[in-house]
Amino acid sequence: MTGHVHEDLRWLEDADPAALTRVVEALHRVHRLIAAIADLDVLLARISDESRGVAQAEAASVMLYDTDCDELFFQVALGDTGDQETLMREVRLKSGEGVAGAAAAARESIIVADAENDPRVYKGADAASGFATRNLLAVPMLDRDTLVGVLEVVNKSGGGAFTELDRRVLEIFASIAATSVSNARLIEERMKNERMAAIGLAMAGLSHYTKNIVSGLNSSADLIDMGLEHENLEVLRRAWPVLKRSTRRISNFVQDMLSFSKARVPMRERTAVAGIIQEAHETFAELFVQREVDIRIDLSDAPETINVDAQGIYRCLLNLLSNAADAVPPDQGRIHVVARALDDGGVELRVEDNGPGVQRADRARIFAPFYSTKGSKGTGLGLAVTRKIVEEHGGTIGLTDAPEGGACFTIVLPPAQESIIR
Repeated sequence: MTGHVHEDLRWLEDADPAALTRVVEALHRVHRLIAAIADLDVLLARISDESRGVAQAEAASVMLYDTDCDELFFQVALGDTGDQETLMREVRLKSGEGVAGAAAAARESIIVADAENDPRVYKGADAASGFATRNLLAVPMLDRDTLVGVLEVVNKSGGGAFTELDRRVLEIFASIAATSVSNARLIEERMKNERMAAIGLAMAGLSHYTKNIVSGLNSSADLIDMGLEHENLEVLRRAWPVLKRSTRRISNFVQDMLSFSKARVPMRERTAVAGIIQEAHETFAELFVQREVDIRIDLSDAPETINVDAQGIYRCLLNLLSNAADAVPPDQGRIHVVARALDDGGVELRVEDNGPGVQRADRARIFAPFYSTKGSKGTGLGLAVTRKIVEEHGGTIGLTDAPEGGACFTIVLPPAQESIIR
């Protein structure tokens, strides 16, 4: 194949100085092109755009090779016609069809000086777009003798046909571009596999967590059926707390997924600090009594009100209290909630517990989505959602050791301008 970079370059001796300058500039841009390989769409657009300059053409397109169908398809097209990109994405050519198909089949470049009278030229694109192809140059894109696609430039700028120099330079360009496309595809495939693995891991964790909740709902439903059948009020009393706890867990789970699913601007309103903390506490009051958890709330240095999204900060406190309740030892659990005003007008919210704390190895990932140290008892969303809400307020959340050896989560919310909501 004459299009490899290692081909004898003696043809450059016959080129005029202006052409040599253009070649050097073109190859310099090719090396810069390699930096764009992480995003295949961006890379293909760059290849199309640069190939127009390399060959001094009015339009250019990159056709990728589909090995499954043995077809070429227009992935990107750039030119002077406004709607050509949409058109080119829809055109597919069988191997050997059109000039591009012939170049792919033969693994050789083809110059067409008179497109109107050349039977190899595929007329479908021109008929659909109104773009008049006068002449063209098609160059196969080969990466280590593997066909990646075909690079095609159309209509030599300033009139005339594409030259032997255009062919030689575009073959060098196409060879390096083919390697770039192959690398980009490898990166894209690896990222896809990593995403699928992450999704699978997340789904497994969420499924286990949901299964535990459903088991609680089913158990309480069975007890309620039994109590109703035998008119046994005591059985109903035992089933009711389990049902409430399970419905609360599924509600929190759904709210966390909704909060995490999209970015949002906090709906700030002037809110009583004591009210938010008390509401979060009351949500878990029954659980704290059952587990004999001693919870202390210190508002002695707290501001009376803060300008925040009340529901968002409530969710943050809810997640931190839930984690603390799971972490503290049974019958000896202690949770300390502190709110205090900061000198700059902001507020600090702190939740401490006397549990085992968070291992050093886990601290770097504790706020990552779907990362949980609770196994099937956690979703890995609570702390991720908490950080997201805090950061949407312009604040920060950190983890340190509590005085009693457990975990201490500290939320710092900066002062915010008054909202029109009251």
